[in-house]
Amino acid sequence: MDTQLLKPTKEAINLAVKLIKQGEVVGVPTETVYGLAGDSSNPQAIKKIFEAKGRPMDNPLICHISNMKMLKMVAKSVPEDAKKLAEAFWPGPLTIILPRGKGVCAQSCAGLDSVGVRIPSNKIAREIIEKSNTPFSAPSANISGLPSPTNAQSVYQDMQGKIPLIIDGGECDAGVESTVVSVLGDSPVILRPGIITKEDMEKVLNKEVQIARGVSQEIKVDEKVLSPGMKYKHYSPKAEVTILDGDIDKFIEYVKNNYTPNTFALCFIEELPLMPIPAISYGSIKDDKSQAHYLFNSLRKLDDLNAKKVYARCPKKTGVGLAVYNRLIRASGFKIIKL
Repeated sequence: MDTQLLKPTKEAINLAVKLIKQGEVVGVPTETVYGLAGDSSNPQAIKKIFEAKGRPMDNPLICHISNMKMLKMVAKSVPEDAKKLAEAFWPGPLTIILPRGKGVCAQSCAGLDSVGVRIPSNKIAREIIEKSNTPFSAPSANISGLPSPTNAQSVYQDMQGKIPLIIDGGECDAGVESTVVSVLGDSPVILRPGIITKEDMEKVLNKEVQIARGVSQEIKVDEKVLSPGMKYKHYSPKAEVTILDGDIDKFIEYVKNNYTPNTFALCFIEELPLMPIPAISYGSIKDDKSQAHYLFNSLRKLDDLNAKKVYARCPKKTGVGLAVYNRLIRASGFKIIKL
């Protein structure tokens, strides 16, 4: 099929709405990354999402709504903690795991009785949902396993010929997928870290928020997961990525001693002049939000540079840095060397 890449004009938005209502899949911008949007209630549309991505069917999708009234369509009930979090962070990059309602088909949730729901802050995404009056399920708009796309050109690179339309809404703000938190148990649990942090949620809830084991450790193949991004190798360039956990002097020494052709360092922007081998940066060492913003673009650039091996500086593991670390360890297939 021919894939149209269109700016978000009135006509293009109306075309996106028409296609989604017909059970097609559309590439749409959100504030986190670009998503592959399909009608949450339509099993055939959901099937097309999984096929376009080459995504395992046991990896659940997140449902996107445009307002709180729509919550009744997709969630059977809304616990008190969920209400507080929604009031504080919606619209925004927070996905809340809730009991699944009738408006979301089982295929979208990998057969689970729960569903991840969020209201995106991106106006284009919300307008498409509003005009179609249809919640859409949307994973990142990339081939499964590759770095998530933060601009329409990256979506086109992965999805050309697989979907009918991509709406070009410019560069995404956050650069990593939404934080996912489950409120199904006694204590809220972060299943996937993002821009909304553990500390942010604890201030709102006035209680401790747990962090799931799968955030920083490998999940077994036969384990069921409530959130995307917990299972399988994700966000990875074609190069072999290794995280080097240690100070900058030891990092420089290691990459210098282990350099082979087409090897790159992935470091912070302040460190580029210090690198003894070819290097690109993924944000500032002083600003973990900038690291989140640039990470996926930098991983994609490594493919453009024909990188074979990549040695990555390890970010901090708190605040937004935890989200960056979570994406990097999956990009590396959990290959970490302590220096």
